[in-house]
Amino acid sequence: MTRILLVRHGQSTWNADGRWQGRADPPLSELGRRQAEVAAETIADHGITTVWSSPLRRAHQTANIVAGRLALDVVNDPRLQERDAGEWEGKTRAEIEEGWPGFLEGGRRPNGFETDDILHDRALAAIHEIAALAHEPVVVISHGGLIRVVERALGSEPHSVPNLGGLDIRRVDGRLELTGRTVLIDAKAVTVTSPPEV
Repeated sequence: MTRILLVRHGQSTWNADGRWQGRADPPLSELGRRQAEVAAETIADHGITTVWSSPLRRAHQTANIVAGRLALDVVNDPRLQERDAGEWEGKTRAEIEEGWPGFLEGGRRPNGFETDDILHDRALAAIHEIAALAHEPVVVISHGGLIRVVERALGSEPHSVPNLGGLDIRRVDGRLELTGRTVLIDAKAVTVTSPPEV
């Protein structure tokens, strides 16, 4: 049996601005770095042996902070990237509503938007391979869209995924089982202290 904590990266600068990211590559915000530090402390005693990550900067920076605290290396896997959001990347919800009226409410997507089927296949292939290679608990840092697709694939209705929140998955006899949701931080307790003004 292998335990996988599949979690979303810390807050990015575009999360803070309310922008759709997709494959765009904004970095962590200051709050996102602090969230990753707190998450690393939370799981320091969980016996984590490997940290896997999407290569997108917001995930990779989160993984590096966690791995640094655990004295581990980060293994990148491009299959863990967020879905391509096509023409919506970099746009706010208001900009999407203006440019594509009714699309969000009607569940429609723009040109270039990666479908759930494609995301499902690459995400599950990555998770199965990671689970097959691991013999101890591992952390996988990825993205909200991918995590929701995995949650649906494992038989649960997907929910909104907070920063440093996600799924607790076990691989038993070659099958992936969702054992619950996980949140590695108390978002209300994680703040950034501004330096004193000079």
